[in-house]
This record gives sequence, structure tokens and C-alpha cells, in this order.
Amino acid sequence: MRWALVKVCLAVTTMVVVAFAVPLGLVIREMARDRAFSNAEREAAAVAPALSITTDRDQLERVVASAGSDAGMAVHIPASGDTAAVDLGRQRAAADDIATVRRLGRASTSEVPGGSTLLQPVALSSGEIAVVEVYVPDAEVTNGLTTAWAVLAGVGIALIVGSVAVADRLGVRMVRPAQRLVEGAHELGEGKLGARVPEEGPNELRLAAVAFNSMADQVVQLLANERELAADLSHRLRTPLTVLRLNAASLGDGPAAEQTRAAVAQLEREVDTIIRTARDAKPQTVAAGPGAGCDAAEVVRERMAFWSALAEDEGRKVRVAGVDRPVRIPVARADLAAALDALLGNVFRHTPEGTAFAVDVHNGEDAVIVLVSDAGPGISDPEAAMARGRGSGNAGSTGLGLDIVRRLAESTGGDVRIGSSVLGGTEVRIWIQLGERAPVRRGHRGAVRRRRPGRLVSTFNRPRSLP
Repeated sequence: MRWALVKVCLAVTTMVVVAFAVPLGLVIREMARDRAFSNAEREAAAVAPALSITTDRDQLERVVASAGSDAGMAVHIPASGDTAAVDLGRQRAAADDIATVRRLGRASTSEVPGGSTLLQPVALSSGEIAVVEVYVPDAEVTNGLTTAWAVLAGVGIALIVGSVAVADRLGVRMVRPAQRLVEGAHELGEGKLGARVPEEGPNELRLAAVAFNSMADQVVQLLANERELAADLSHRLRTPLTVLRLNAASLGDGPAAEQTRAAVAQLEREVDTIIRTARDAKPQTVAAGPGAGCDAAEVVRERMAFWSALAEDEGRKVRVAGVDRPVRIPVARADLAAALDALLGNVFRHTPEGTAFAVDVHNGEDAVIVLVSDAGPGISDPEAAMARGRGSGNAGSTGLGLDIVRRLAESTGGDVRIGSSVLGGTEVRIWIQLGERAPVRRGHRGAVRRRRPGRLVSTFNRPRSLP
């Protein structure tokens, strides 16, 4: 593209220079010729007054000498009565040309060896016509013409070189953004997801760079969402695995029971490996689409009906509150169920058998709070637990459970907090914002928190002790 633009500009500028320089050169030549013959006419006019007064040879020679052009001037006076013809100076023009000028009475020019002659008729007192001949050499006609043509050619070449330089700079300005766009596309195709293109250059290329960067961002987000979805689906397998592990624990002793427990443990390790592999890249939270939502109370009743059977087998006391009437939240049903399963699965995994737990739903004007609390040993370092929920899972924990819960809350503008429950163990509070969502900052701990309305918090009751 760059060289094509230079060639086009070179061709166009050359045609323009030739179109103007050739006629201008011809005009300059004609101007030089007109200047030379104008000088010759002035010399002839200087002799004309003397011819109208006298035809004496001696006097005319002095007049021609005083004009300073006796070497290139000749005077031809015809014979009249007793007066003989007089010819002063060197005659260069043909006799026929002189006779024609005398007969017609008009000035004329004729070509002679080495130049041209101007033949100027002058009327004498006797009524005859004398002819003044002025020689104009070719050197005088072309005087200064070479210099003028050289200047004209230099200006034309300078215009051509300048136009080529300008075209080259414009070509670089157009080609460089295009090259960067090509390099960015190659890098993105090689798997370098951080490849971006500077949004600069002509308007069309700038729009192409904006579109490319937007496409790259979409690709990164889609890949991240796929990884997170794979991790999420794998984590949902933890719920039936927990049931299998609890059932395997009740099989007693024996080779079959040991093999079953070993198989369940191995399956859990494989699921953990899949989760960690899928979470190599941290995804961004994707907000729920328009019209998405579910009844939180119904989902809590459904999931508690599932976990209550396991709780009964292990002798755990269970309490559910706040689910006697519908509680609408802007969260997909499957996402809320996955978050509850993650928290309740952690209760069964990390607390001893017989430990009580509770789930409370508090419905306010602009927020819904879901509390999952237990009477276990508690979490000594809540900050470290939330860090695992952001992808730094260690041995025995993938960290995805809390991350699922956190992403669910932050997708509505809410957040997740870990504290101590009145049961003596851990309490996980899920704040689900209703209405307009608050922006979520990436790379910052938690979401951007809004001020909690005072009357909403005052209506929340701490969970009562289990009977």
C-alpha cells in the first residue's frame, strides 16, 4: 500500500509538472525573442529622426556610430533624382526582402545566417523610403533562456521529490496501523490473549483497531467463562460425591466398603484436579440477563429437603427460617442452588457429625440476605478463606465453593462475608442486592458496597438457638 501510494503520487505530480512546465518554457522562449526584437526596434528608431532630416553619408555614419550599433546596423537609401543610392553598414538581408519592405512600408524580419534581421522602413524628406536593417544574433535571442529553463526544471523536480516524500509519510501513517493490526491478529491467533492494537491512524483503521480490541476482549471473556463454567459444573459434582462419601462411611468394614471409600476419595481428587485446571484463568462475573430471577424461598426449601436426609443420618439438627413466603431475587435458580449446595457441602465436609446448622432468609426492601450458619469449630481466618474463594485453593480445597457464592452475590451488586454465628461456629452471609446493580470492581477484594439502609438491618434477627 505504501509503495503503491508513492507511485501514484509520483505519476500524478510528474504529469502536472510536465503539463505546466512545457508551455511555460515555450512562453519564456517567446518572451526572450520579443525582448531581443524590441531592443532592435529601439535601435532602428534612434536612426529614424536623422534619416528624415538628411541623407548625407558622413552624417549618417556619425549617427549610426553614436547609437553604438554600427556593427549590427545597416541603412539602405534608394537613389532619388541626382542623388545616388546610399548603403551604410554590412547588408545581411536579401535584396528582395529589402525591396518588399520598401514597397509595402511595413517592418519585417528575415532569417539570416547566425540570427535574424529587423527591416524597419523610414520615410525620407524626398518621399522615398529608406530601410534600416538591425541584426539580431541567435545568442541575443536565447540570452538567459537556459537559466530560466534550469530554474523551471529545478522547481519541477523539487515538486516531484516533495510530493513523493509527502506520499511516503502518508503511506507510513496508513501502513503502520495496518501492520500493527496484522501483528495483533497473529499474536491473538497464537494464543497471546493480551494482544491489543493501539487505536490510532486514519479513521477507518482506528475503527478497525477498536473492533479488534473489542473482539479480543470478547474472546478473553468467553474463554474465561468457559473455564469457569467447567469448574462450576465440576464443583456441582461435589454434592453427589458428598452423599456417596457419607453413604460409604456407613458401610462398615470389609474389602468392598474399603474399595468403595477409596473409589469415592479418588473421584473427589479427580474432580478437584479438574476444578483447579479449569480455573487457571480468573473469569469475570457475568451479570444475569433481563428477566432472570427465582424464588429464593422455594430454592432453599428444595435444597434443604435434599440435605435434611443426610443431616438426619448424621444426627445433625437443622433449622430453616424465612421461607414461608416467596422471596424474589435477580439470580438464576441454578446459580442459587449451586451456591447453597457449595455452602452446605462445606458444612458436611468440615464439621464433625452431629453438628447443627441453619439457613435463614431475610427479605428487605432493596436487598435479600441468606445466612448459612453452623455450630462447628468455626473458621479461624475468614480472610484466608475468602482468598481461597478467589482462586488460591490449597490442598484439600479448590476454593471454588466460596467463589461461586461470591460471584452470585457480586452479580447483583452485593457481597459475601464470613463471621461467627450465634450457634458458635461459622456464619456465611450472602447479600443479594435488589433493583439497580452496583458496579463490580475487578482486582479488588469484594464488590463496591453500597450503604446499607438502617431499617433493613434493624429488622434482621440473629438465628435462634436450635432446640
